[in-house]
Amino acid sequence: MITIYSLSLKIKKRQILKNINIEIQNGLAYGLVGNNGCGKTMLMKCIVGLIKPTEGKVVADGKIIGKDVDFLEDVGLIIENPGFVSFYSGFRNLKSLAYINNKIDDNKIKECMKICGLDPELKLSLKKYSLGMKQRLGIAQAIMEDPQYLILDEPMNGLDKNGVKDVRKILLDLKSSGKTIIMSSHNASDIESICDVVFEMDGGEII
Repeated sequence: MITIYSLSLKIKKRQILKNINIEIQNGLAYGLVGNNGCGKTMLMKCIVGLIKPTEGKVVADGKIIGKDVDFLEDVGLIIENPGFVSFYSGFRNLKSLAYINNKIDDNKIKECMKICGLDPELKLSLKKYSLGMKQRLGIAQAIMEDPQYLILDEPMNGLDKNGVKDVRKILLDLKSSGKTIIMSSHNASDIESICDVVFEMDGGEII
């Protein structure tokens, strides 16, 4: 479980987040909605540990993020644009990332790529991938190590109709298996079809 206590964030005198108090229970999907600049991405970065809040704290499974642990543990994420090596193939990119934790083998990487609609044998370099293919690779990267938590900032970005359908099914299957999902989307139907709880944000606050 993740609990956010009185979290506020100020950057260069600008108030980005204001007194956020929410509880994220395991096995459910949570949606963050709101206009651009409302604070969704910054809140995700605070939850993960990429940004330290000015006030308040994030507690995950009894550990304070940024104090007891540097980052949220057992998490897969897409925040803003997925970053990959442009001259590597999709498989080589994921294999390079998998070396960090050394938890999965090549077969697992290939399985996740296929689940996400990608051919792991494709030798095409990432710079020649379409936006939708890059997004699918980002989803594969997020799920390949079977994390408990998924933090997904606009996971449908750049996907065509079939891609959106595929990713919705992937996320629903993961939720059914007990994973915890926090996601943002500008598409109300994405949120409605996947999320159990929706938080609307405006001006850095939950409204």
